[in-house]
Order: sequence, then C-alpha cells, then structure tokens
Amino acid sequence: MTEWDYIEMPTSLMQTIEQKRSELVSFAIKYGLSSEKTIKSSQELDKLLNTLEKSKSFH
Repeated sequence: MTEWDYIEMPTSLMQTIEQKRSELVSFAIKYGLSSEKTIKSSQELDKLLNTLEKSKSFH
C-alpha cells in the first residue's frame, strides 16, 4: 500500500479511529487495562480497524 491509498480512505473513518485510539489510551491510563471501559473501547477500535481493512480490499 502506498501513501496515496490512505488518501482515498474516508477521512471521517480515519478521524474516528484516531479519536477512539486516543480514548482507549486515556481509559487505560485512568481505569487500567482490564477495566470494562477500556475493554469496550478496545473492541470498538477493533471494529473500526476491521472496517478500514475491508475498505482497503475494495480499492
């Protein structure tokens, strides 16, 4: 994948992933790695990343 492929990705999805990643780090620091909030945030990030990967296969 080249840098140009990332430009084609939906900007809103990339922004959502970055926001969720930031949230995950904050929750991990504040509540710990095994807290329900951190785990839920991690699972949500996983879903977003899976969506991103699926969108790459269409390009």
